[in-house]
Amino acid sequence: MKKLNQESIKKYVEANIGTFHERRLNSLNKLNLHKVLKRKNPYLFKAKNVLTAERIVREILDAHISSNEEAIFGDWLEGLAIFINSKVYNGIKSGIPGIDLEFEKDKIRYLISIKSGPNWGNSGQINKMVLDFNNARKILRTSNSKLNVIAVNGCCYGRDRKPLKIKNYYKYCGQQFWEFISGDNDLYTRIIKPLGYKAKQKNENFQKAYARIINKFTLDFATEFCDNNGDINWVKIVEFNSSKD
Repeated sequence: MKKLNQESIKKYVEANIGTFHERRLNSLNKLNLHKVLKRKNPYLFKAKNVLTAERIVREILDAHISSNEEAIFGDWLEGLAIFINSKVYNGIKSGIPGIDLEFEKDKIRYLISIKSGPNWGNSGQINKMVLDFNNARKILRTSNSKLNVIAVNGCCYGRDRKPLKIKNYYKYCGQQFWEFISGDNDLYTRIIKPLGYKAKQKNENFQKAYARIINKFTLDFATEFCDNNGDINWVKIVEFNSSKD
């Protein structure tokens, strides 16, 4: 085990955080009103008595952005976790399907599947992860039958009071996860500061693009789904969203 160099984390974040901002901005600019409208429940908007095109556009856009950003930033945090572990335990990005990180400590080979938070998947997705863990164990033990392998679902934030799961893996969340991959009990708070690198500038650019999309989508929505009086044509929206034709 090597001592974690905080300056290396700072330099990594500053060199790579721009990727997150670029991906979220590119995703926003590629949005299409029809595609996002088809994924939303038109009955819910009517039940909430939504009366303006701008509000519908803002709600569907905000829901998309929230979900999309979580996925993009989750990928980015995975990269940070692998980088940190490589500096301390010589961990590597795994080549085994379904496994994100491999490293060895105290003669134990750890297989890590990294997720953003603790509530990341349904039962089917969790079963798929467990299957990936079992397959990875078989692959590793083909060349070394005595290898001690432990599987871990690592979550970048949150808590889990019962880390040992009945399906033969551990779940480490938040502080416990970052300490596990780095040996640093306080890493989970240390990494928050460098994440703000140029955040104000990057988010100003994002907000400008967001405003343009709101204005454009509102105009397009009003043109296509509002009548001459300016009222929302709910029948037309439902037909667009759900018609079998």
